[in-house]
Order: sequence, then C-alpha cells, then structure tokens
Amino acid sequence: MQIRQTNQLFNFDKYPTFEKDIDLKQRAWIEVKGKAIETNVRQLRSKLSKNCQFMAVVKADGYGHDAKLVSKYAIKGGASQLGVATLKEGIKLRSSGVKQPILILGNLYTKRDLIISFRNDLMPTISSIRECLICNNIGKHFGLKFYLHLKVDTGMSRLGFECNKFAQQFEKIKSFENISIEGIYSHLSSADEPNSLDPKSTTQLQMQKFQELLKQIYFNSNHNIKIHLANSAGMLLNKDFHFHMVRVGLSMYGYSPLSKKDKHLSLKPALFLKVKVAFIRIIDKGVNVSYGAKFVSSRKTKLAVLSIGYADGVPRNLSGKINVIHNNTLYPQVGSITMDQMMVDITGASDIKIGSTMVLLGSDGDKTISPLDWAKVSNTIPWEILCSFKNRLPRLQVD
Repeated sequence: MQIRQTNQLFNFDKYPTFEKDIDLKQRAWIEVKGKAIETNVRQLRSKLSKNCQFMAVVKADGYGHDAKLVSKYAIKGGASQLGVATLKEGIKLRSSGVKQPILILGNLYTKRDLIISFRNDLMPTISSIRECLICNNIGKHFGLKFYLHLKVDTGMSRLGFECNKFAQQFEKIKSFENISIEGIYSHLSSADEPNSLDPKSTTQLQMQKFQELLKQIYFNSNHNIKIHLANSAGMLLNKDFHFHMVRVGLSMYGYSPLSKKDKHLSLKPALFLKVKVAFIRIIDKGVNVSYGAKFVSSRKTKLAVLSIGYADGVPRNLSGKINVIHNNTLYPQVGSITMDQMMVDITGASDIKIGSTMVLLGSDGDKTISPLDWAKVSNTIPWEILCSFKNRLPRLQVD
C-alpha cells in the first residue's frame, strides 16, 4: 500500500495495520497475577475444615480480573466450585473448558434460560416454587435430574424463598422427582460491619433465622445437600458461618472486607492497573487544567497526560483525590478526570517521559495504592472499584 502525502511517497507495507497488531500496553492495561489468586485461595482454604468446600466467586469477569484466568488459579488453589451472576458468564466458563460445578447466583425465571442452563450443566439459584416446577418439567423432558440450589431470604430482601414459608414449600419441592437439590443457602447483608459478632447484630440475627430454618426442615436427614451462608466477610468472621461451603469473592482477590485484619492471613492483591504517559506539557502559574477549571496551577507546573479515564472505569469523583506511582514516587492527579485521559502533576521529575509507565493501582517499590484507598476517598466500596474496569482495558497475566 502506498500513500501520497505532501508530494512524498511513503511505503507502509512493513507496518502492522490490524487490531491484532496493536501493542496491548500501548495505552492502559490491567496486569493479573494468577499465582496470587492461587496463594490467596490456599490460605483461605486452610481456614476451613476438610469437609467444607470453597466456592470461588468469579462473577463480573472475576471482579475485573478475567474470570477464565481467575477460575484456573482458584481451582489450583483448592476451589471446588465456581459462582457466577449470569447465564452468559456461566456459559463462557463452560466454553473455556471449565468442568467444575458452577452456580448461577442471579435469578433465572424463563423456561428458555433454564433449559440453556440445564444443557450447559449450570446450576441455577431457585427462589420460588414456580421455577422449581419449570426445572422439574425440564428434567422430566430429558429424562434426567436438574441440579439446582434453593435460596432463602434471611434478611437481604433480595432473592430467595420467604424464610417463614420455606419449610412448608420444601416438603413439596422434595417430592419433585426430576430435580436434585444440591444446596440450600442464604446471603449475609452486613457481615463486614464492625459489630457483626454482637448477638443483636443483623448478621447474628440472620444466622439465627438460618439455623432455625434448618431445624424446621429436619436437615440432618438431607446429608447430600450443601448448606452455605458465608461470603468473604462471613468466612473470616467466624467458623460458625462455614457450614458445608463458603462463597468467597473479595478475599480471594487479595483484600479483606473486615476492618480488623487477621494477623495470620497475608492476602496478596492480584491486580495492577498501569498506564502510559501520552503527552507532557508545562504550564505557567494561574492556568486552568481540565473540565470545569477545578484545578488552577499555583506555580509553573509540569503535567503528564495519562491515557485513561472514566470510560475505562476510573471514577470521575476521584478527581484530585488520588496519586499515581512512578519509580517508587507518588505524583498527584490534578484536574477533572475525563472520559479517556487524566492529568498528573510531575513537576520536578526528570525521569518521566512520553511512553513512561505509571501505576494507578498496585505496588512500585515500597509504594502501594489499593482499591481500598480509592473506595475510601470516593465514598464507595472496593467491590465497585474492581468491577468498574471496562473491557477496553486488556487483561494480561504477568506470572
């Protein structure tokens, strides 16, 4: 291919021209340490009894880490089951070769979706008799058992059978010949709150409801059914919450949801968010930076323009509240974070050039920036930070 421009002839044949030829580190990217996931799961798994299973929660693309990669290393670390939120997430894992049991934590309510779940060997979460009947009919049609989990609402007011009606409904469900109840579970709403061990706390009240429910259905006669209640916080809070299985998300990725950390637990963050410097400019004192002129330079200032913004998942309300790291040095982000870019004050830095790499989340030397830090200054939770990163950020395994 030849292009004529300003009377000169350029030959571009030797240059790549396709999307696949673009350097994945050309702009901004996420690095994932699979070994950190594996190590974290091993550590967390060691807190459980031998008979308690570990479900790795890999919904939302593995909390932004890449669900396929996370699943692989979580299984290596000792996870025996996986949890996803949607039918599509489950099918994607099955298509990638995952053989372990997969529970869909979201609600499937149409016959079509439940048939697709059945054909892909995925276990749906069932919250009503209506869906139980549909699953039983599907199993009957194919002459097989439909494996599923029943969920009970103990205080989340989200999915699940009504707690005070479940025992009666369970008796009917047990009579359905073409379903296999693999699990009965509920979900803790406030296990990460500081008072969760207080007998009158929401968490303890949920636990009491759940235990009473198990007594009502004479659970001891149903040994093949897995009982599970604990999320990451519940699992770390107390062994009483473990039952037959725990569903672990945040802790597996390297972050404790509890304010009081376990000194015997050393979780390793698995995610690094990095970005290239796209441009450098110097502005005088009194110059506006970015939309809304929220930042005005107080001196002659050297700015680095980074190729990342809120369209990549960096919340705009972090504007002017965060730092980035380069060569073990922190530099403040200034001005409003825009859709595709942000500015950083690098005044005095001589080692930062166009193309230099900066760390937004992760470690560089002895400096570390965590999703917990971002969550604190933006008045949100680390789950939201991790799940916000968009698909246009490539995920690269680095170990």
